[in-house]
Amino acid sequence: MKAISLAEKLDLFHEHWSPKIVAQLNDYHVKLVKVKGEFVWHEHIETDELFLVIKGKLRILLPNGTIVLHTGELFVVPKGVPHKPEADEECHVLLLEPKDTVNTGEVGGALTAPADSWI
Repeated sequence: MKAISLAEKLDLFHEHWSPKIVAQLNDYHVKLVKVKGEFVWHEHIETDELFLVIKGKLRILLPNGTIVLHTGELFVVPKGVPHKPEADEECHVLLLEPKDTVNTGEVGGALTAPADSWI
């Protein structure tokens, strides 16, 4: 057992929209992701999704408005709520979600990340 350095883990990859698992908490994965540009509209029918901005500025578009998160801020998207994350500049985000959660929900497509991508 040892402490996990988020900065060190973030230095290990460069691709955007490809979450990497850094820890497991019961049946939840703690993931890091670098984002830039627009993601796809999607939803998670069975689970909430936590976004914690480690560095940068993230917008989460929702059907009834937009949440803007800055470094050190978090937001939980409730289950079943369509959302679309986006960032003008590279943003580093920690995600907390059940271990079988697919990043694109049921939408799929080119931005769907492997569910077991540990770093």
